[in-house]
Amino acid sequence: MSVLQDMADKLADDVLAAEAELGDDRFYEKVAQVLMAASPTFQEAYITSIRVRLAERRGRAFLERALAAKRGDVVEEEVAEEPVIDISSGH
Repeated sequence: MSVLQDMADKLADDVLAAEAELGDDRFYEKVAQVLMAASPTFQEAYITSIRVRLAERRGRAFLERALAAKRGDVVEEEVAEEPVIDISSGH
């Protein structure tokens, strides 16, 4: 990984970890706006890191629900495909 991507990954981890404490599940978008004003290149690397992490969370949650349904731990309806949510920063 490049230094740029390493820095963006670290910031993405820190921002997503801070969202619960801040009580703002869209805080990452505010950080993206600040970054855009400073460095569009860094902002894009950061948004990519955010998207990958959020996608992994959703994929893992879906997997866990599917396995729970298969094992009889939940009703099958809860495993329905999740809607696509646009997590872009407006570009």
